[in-house]
Amino acid sequence: MAKVLNLSKYKKRRVIWILVTSLVATGLVAINPAAREKVYLGKATEVVAENRQSEPEQGQSDTAPLAREVLEKVEVKNRAPKTGYSRKEFYDTWPNKDGCNLRQRILKRDFGETAVLGKDNCTVVSGRFYEPYTGTEMEFKEKSEISKGIQIDHIVALSDAWQKGAQYKPKEVRFQIATDPLNLIAAEAAANQQKSDGDAATWLPKNRSFRCQYVARQIAVKFKYALFVTPAEKEAMKTVLSHCPEEKAMGVSL
Repeated sequence: MAKVLNLSKYKKRRVIWILVTSLVATGLVAINPAAREKVYLGKATEVVAENRQSEPEQGQSDTAPLAREVLEKVEVKNRAPKTGYSRKEFYDTWPNKDGCNLRQRILKRDFGETAVLGKDNCTVVSGRFYEPYTGTEMEFKEKSEISKGIQIDHIVALSDAWQKGAQYKPKEVRFQIATDPLNLIAAEAAANQQKSDGDAATWLPKNRSFRCQYVARQIAVKFKYALFVTPAEKEAMKTVLSHCPEEKAMGVSL
């Protein structure tokens, strides 16, 4: 069983900076769904998302727009029916690159320097993980513990995306939404199940210190793929961002 460690200094060690460091190191920026992104997992392993087509720009951390400004560019509409939704409308399985699937690449990114890889130099078999949704530190000593305890969450749930514009987009764009590292995060299985397909109006992380970053990521994904938000969702996002008006929307550009 995974060991849960004391994490009293979690607020000072904001787990999202594992991702932000990756974005900065590679200049991750995506102005539209056709943008190509490079994400560095750990320090040296380059992962190029297969569904991107143009080179990224540099200096993303300095030029990233404020999340509250990006939110004003996101269309506001009432959600469409869920009719026709299936995960297969987005993707069938995690894509592979050089024999390493996307789940393992995200695990390696989010476990950071603590990730211990198996003989295939891909599978994360142990490590220490700062869980963003609960704010706890978890220690895994076996691959089976990670498989059972950690899921890869879509920050914008696919069902939510489907009801807010994705069902009208080409299958290729839906695949990008489902496999974009910007929209993926490792999370405790129980917390991810609790979230289900909720948006910001119906679910926010228990870990309050992560809420600003979480909402900013949702805004970035919805802007990037021209998805919309509901009136209640926008108000919930604005409420969260009122506590962090300088929060950046990483991965997009106005």
